[in-house]
Amino acid sequence: MAEHKAKAEHRTDRGKAPAASGKEATEVLLGGFGGQGIILSGLILGKAAALFTDKRAAFTQSYGPEARGGACSANVIISDEEIDYPYVDRPHFMMTMSQGAYEKYVPLLRPGGILMIEEDLVRLTRARDDIEVYCIPATRLSETLGKKIVANIVMLGFVASVSRVVSYEAMKQAILDSVPKGTEELNMKAYNTGYEYGVKQLEEHAARKRA
Repeated sequence: MAEHKAKAEHRTDRGKAPAASGKEATEVLLGGFGGQGIILSGLILGKAAALFTDKRAAFTQSYGPEARGGACSANVIISDEEIDYPYVDRPHFMMTMSQGAYEKYVPLLRPGGILMIEEDLVRLTRARDDIEVYCIPATRLSETLGKKIVANIVMLGFVASVSRVVSYEAMKQAILDSVPKGTEELNMKAYNTGYEYGVKQLEEHAARKRA
């Protein structure tokens, strides 16, 4: 049985999210294995939408048989309206940081959706020509910052940049509101590293489409 929590609160308007606008709710699934900070990433994303953007958000989480090392996912729904059903069924955006999560969840990604992967940990073994794929070596990038543990924050920067489901500033504020005191500088370096990598990826994709 999946553990779940849901929130539908919003307080401030510190950023707009183009991908989450309109009547239809935006579904986001973050997948990986226990110990990668996947659940925290989902909580931060939900907080960015619900507390630092004028949106409503619902957050649910799911673990496999083992909490640490087993498959886990964090699921976030973002909407302008009240959220009646808090579970992700057909995500618009998906982030995967493990092969197991990729194999399990990528069939759920709706046509036209965007998949964001940790390229050193995920091989694209399931052919799908109806989605867009963006890749980042998040763990390697986090190691250059001196702390492998912030790979999930690098990924959050990448997600914010590529998906635009929440603004740069909203995600930044949610991270600062969630990480331990004394780690803010490291986490901001990780966030900006992932965000800037995503900007470059978007530019490269756009260039390929124009070619």
